[in-house]
Amino acid sequence: MNNLTSTLPSNVEPDLSVQIGKMHLANPMMTASGTCGYADEYADFADLSKFGAFVTKSISKAPRKGNESYRVIETRAGMLNAIGLANIGLERFISEKIPILEKMGIPVIVNVPGWCVEDYADVAERLDQELPVVRGIELNVSCPNVKNGLSFGTDPARLAELVAAVRKRVKRTTLIVKLSPNVADVAVTARAAVEAGADCLSLINTFTAMVIDIEKGRPMLANGTGGLSGPAIKPIAVFMVHRVYSQVAKAHAIPIIGMGGIQTWQDAVEFLLAGATGLAVGTALFIDPAIPNKICNGLRDYLRRRGHKRVQDIIGTLQT
Repeated sequence: MNNLTSTLPSNVEPDLSVQIGKMHLANPMMTASGTCGYADEYADFADLSKFGAFVTKSISKAPRKGNESYRVIETRAGMLNAIGLANIGLERFISEKIPILEKMGIPVIVNVPGWCVEDYADVAERLDQELPVVRGIELNVSCPNVKNGLSFGTDPARLAELVAAVRKRVKRTTLIVKLSPNVADVAVTARAAVEAGADCLSLINTFTAMVIDIEKGRPMLANGTGGLSGPAIKPIAVFMVHRVYSQVAKAHAIPIIGMGGIQTWQDAVEFLLAGATGLAVGTALFIDPAIPNKICNGLRDYLRRRGHKRVQDIIGTLQT
């Protein structure tokens, strides 16, 4: 990384575009799955066309009601959620939401959960036919707020089996695997996913956590536990992104979508230096839906001030 103060001329606009698998993004910024619905719920609050990509909430084969309330609890420097992958199901998503997503004009990534290999593979194969609207499929193997939600994401052998099965049926779109932080070494599961055929890795998902109502003597979430997100987890997320980048992704030329507590352009730069190519914002969107666009402005200013013509120039340049 260039540490000299060599600014770009004011008339030079730094290039924020990145390549993630088969997807070309105008900038690294995207939504994190589960935070912005299917886009139509969010469109009144931010200009989605300026995002690099849009990631939908999880779409399962059959509709899911999700967990009982309470499902969301605010914590110090974060948020705990146990939504339970509530969604309208694959068929309604294709008939009702694909036409809406098509109008955005940016790559769409669909998050896919499952309870067995066939669940994942069937949904992924069907979504793979929705190109050019659906450009990426993100396998959610790491949800901590449904029963057995971590069974694939914490077992390298089962994860490899799953990714290999889906890989055989996904031919057109970019296959992304969303890794769990609830493991002893995230590089081990990352390697299993890559060797089984993943085009990209996204990390981190939320941490399994609990908040207790001390007057009632019971968990505040109806599910008991949920997923912790927000600024509280950012330093751990940066570490895990860098570990996966340095131990696995760099050698295999696999891009990483980094997430976990990103609120500011400074947070975004940390993830980029650590090795992330894409950047997903989740919890912060509940504070300010326009944060991804504001981060892009900050990134341009940072790159110009540092004398970089492209955001790709700083990816993975952390000095250790």
